[in-house]
Amino acid sequence: MNDAASIFVSAPDGLRLHVRCYGPRSAERLPVVCLPGLARTAADFEVLGQALANEPNAPRRVLALDYRGRGLSEYDRDPANYNFQTELADVLAVLTALDALPAIFIGTSRGGILAMLLSAVRPTAIAGVALNDIGPVIEPKGLMRIKGYVGKLPQPRDYEEGAEILRRLFDAQFPKLTHADWLASAHRAFREENGRLVPTYDVKLAKTMEGVDFERPLPALWKEFDALAKRPVMVIRGEHSDILSATTVEAMRTHHPALETIDVPDQGHTPLLVEPDIIARIANFVRRCETAHTS
Repeated sequence: MNDAASIFVSAPDGLRLHVRCYGPRSAERLPVVCLPGLARTAADFEVLGQALANEPNAPRRVLALDYRGRGLSEYDRDPANYNFQTELADVLAVLTALDALPAIFIGTSRGGILAMLLSAVRPTAIAGVALNDIGPVIEPKGLMRIKGYVGKLPQPRDYEEGAEILRRLFDAQFPKLTHADWLASAHRAFREENGRLVPTYDVKLAKTMEGVDFERPLPALWKEFDALAKRPVMVIRGEHSDILSATTVEAMRTHHPALETIDVPDQGHTPLLVEPDIIARIANFVRRCETAHTS
């Protein structure tokens, strides 16, 4: 098994961005690029990244990004820069620097939005996209829930308390997770700093939600989704998701008849992508993207 490596790349404005890299850089197959959710980090893709990079007879480079202000990337002094335009420029700069385009993208929530935006501005960068619990229509109920906790989590005294905080917040969406699962989640959500636990993201990310008007639906991203018409697309939806509705998934199928779908039972926003059967489905999709790209 290849060890993962952390590397750092400069954003267009000089900010230091972290990328977790799995598999050999010399791998001939198309790379996979994993883009996390709003307040999430590259750590969410550890299991999936290792699995895809170490497929028997098919080593592949997998890159998982930390956006600015998340994980091991540098925090921005101006939280107004935590926006889609800046983050899309960051993603392009990182992947260009690492010679990782075109790629197959796996985008969780905000990461899926970035992948759709990328398909509209640089379609040749994308060989296929797996959208993890996100689509062109975003449900306001879920956004309201996210706004309620991003940047506002209580400070836990230890990881056990962190696990309990997360369980109370998300148990309705993930009713089957064990204590060990919640504890692992706490280790991804918090880190130690000066003897205390803090979130693994800049709490000023909360400002990105301030302008959201829940009385008005967000503009739909059908134009951006339709830019993927000639690419393989998979959508993964958690059974209890309050961000991606089953109705939206059916509408996506109308726009993209070859759409591949995965329904994940007992999970909400966003599916964890760690179960062997889910990883196997994603691996098959990645191979299909490669075949479509080279044919």
